[in-house]
Amino acid sequence: MIAVLLRDLKLAIRAGGGFGLGLAFFLIVVVLVPLAVGPETATLSLIAPGILWIGALLACLLSLDRIFALDFEDGSLDLMATSPLPLEGVVVMKALAHWITTGLPLTLAAPVLAILLNLPTQAFGWLMISLVLGTPALSMIGAFGAALTVGLKRGGLLLSLLVLPLYVPTLIFGTELIRRGAGDMATTTPLILLAVITLGTLAVLPFAAAAALRINLR
Repeated sequence: MIAVLLRDLKLAIRAGGGFGLGLAFFLIVVVLVPLAVGPETATLSLIAPGILWIGALLACLLSLDRIFALDFEDGSLDLMATSPLPLEGVVVMKALAHWITTGLPLTLAAPVLAILLNLPTQAFGWLMISLVLGTPALSMIGAFGAALTVGLKRGGLLLSLLVLPLYVPTLIFGTELIRRGAGDMATTTPLILLAVITLGTLAVLPFAAAAALRINLR
């Protein structure tokens, strides 16, 4: 399992499709918003939680089609499916590699970029917590969508259409957690719901993704 994780990390770094591309897209989104909305600090503070989460969500979408596509093309996925390794474990390792190269850098960069959006300083900690809790769900849902569309030509658009509706609950509660943290309101409810969503995806979707892969590889 560790070998699968290390292999995917090396491929992502060499191909430049994980860490660099997602982080650059996140930066562009956050920089362009103040230019489009205007320099009013009150307006930027109000929309900052939503913009940061939307930017992170869209950045995660960029490399989802690479989770299984390269392995499918070179035949590695067939070998993994017939090896003694459980396919569910392979799915988890690939989702983890996607999160390390995409979700983790976005989480670390978010507080710096939040300054551009005038996010209140008391919300910075909640921003980090929301992304740490929520971005693993984005990667796991993305892995499930990638498993459904593996082998399809030009399946990137279909993949986006499949996973975006599944991202909505994470987006809602992640944004609400930051908003409540910025306003010094109770954060228990969105925090618990965001954690439940992530734990639920990690518990269920590896099995669903593995089943989808087995069907597509027949």
